[in-house]
Amino acid sequence: MDVCELCGRTVTKCTLHHLTPKEEGGSFKPTAWLCVPCHKQIHALYTNKELAIRLNTIPQLKEDDRIRRYLKWIKKQPGTKSVKTKKANSRKQKK
Repeated sequence: MDVCELCGRTVTKCTLHHLTPKEEGGSFKPTAWLCVPCHKQIHALYTNKELAIRLNTIPQLKEDDRIRRYLKWIKKQPGTKSVKTKKANSRKQKK
């Protein structure tokens, strides 16, 4: 069992998240172990540039309003529950 560094839930598997995306020069910068739903939600809500510039630490992510609402919800979900990730309207429009 693993513990997600973002939501704090105990889950069966965590994935490695580059706090500064590799595409933005983060290949050798700090990383965090996140559960799959949290990892997907981060990339659904934010662009890689936004992650690199202002959300490149776990505390910065936890303080952001968009992910904070999600974290409040996901913390109540069992670590074995499969959840769907939805893109925020503002992220959809940036494509």
